[in-house]
Amino acid sequence: MTSSTPDAAHARVAVVTVSFGSSAVLGGFLESVAAASIAPPLVVVADNKPTPPNDVAELTALAGATYLPQESNRGYGGGINAAVAGLAPSIDWVLISNPDVVLHDGMIDALLARGDSDPRIGAVGPAIYTPTGELYPSARTVPSLRTGVGHALFANIWLDNPWTRAYRNDNAGSANGRDAGWLSGACLLVRRSAFDEIGGFDPGFFMYFEDVDLGYRLGKAGYRSVYEPLSGATHSGAHSTTEDSAAMVRAHHDSARRFLGKKYAGPLLWPVRVALGISLSIRSAIVRRTVKQSHHH
Repeated sequence: MTSSTPDAAHARVAVVTVSFGSSAVLGGFLESVAAASIAPPLVVVADNKPTPPNDVAELTALAGATYLPQESNRGYGGGINAAVAGLAPSIDWVLISNPDVVLHDGMIDALLARGDSDPRIGAVGPAIYTPTGELYPSARTVPSLRTGVGHALFANIWLDNPWTRAYRNDNAGSANGRDAGWLSGACLLVRRSAFDEIGGFDPGFFMYFEDVDLGYRLGKAGYRSVYEPLSGATHSGAHSTTEDSAAMVRAHHDSARRFLGKKYAGPLLWPVRVALGISLSIRSAIVRRTVKQSHHH
């Protein structure tokens, strides 16, 4: 895999994003990369929807980045895995990002400084802001049985419930960096060797929860996931707290069920998985009904 930017050929950092008809936002993302780091990173765009007219290939070429068309849409994690697999061995860190993100000035360097400070750090995440400047809860605890069931049942009817608060790790706004169970896949820096060691994203998560699962497996492998608020990014999609459609709600809950099923595996925990499945199905039905009603009004 090569880049048309000579400096990037010797980079320690690669920036990887996945496009799925994302040409409207991709240009802004690619433009923001230059000021995010003093040393030019290698930039790779995996395209999960490479259909003509191919604006994505054009935007990628204009930015001097590497274009990687995918034969099929294997989801966000699958696209990232394919891009990372082709990186040169010299790449130590990979900034994984959605294409609808704008990196703040110096953002990569701030993440890199934190990551380089401890070899046990497997991932570093920035403060992620909505377009109106609100902080998005991007560094959370790995959902446990109690927080998983409580959040599933009460998130939409009791907004300030203790389980959702615990899951969101609501002290995310603190000025100091801290450890987190997982970091939002919308934008995070991952140690290449750690990512490779755990096999990257689990491709079984097509949409949602691939980042929760990544953080969980990094933790199990002995790596830290660290939130670094001195580093920032703006995510235009981060403000959507209600899913856009019933299908996306269903996908979200299917992914939640899959993750908790992996975490609580084994025959003895079968009743736990059944209880989780029921609570997630109830929440899924409530949210889908709310979405349908809001579309009718």
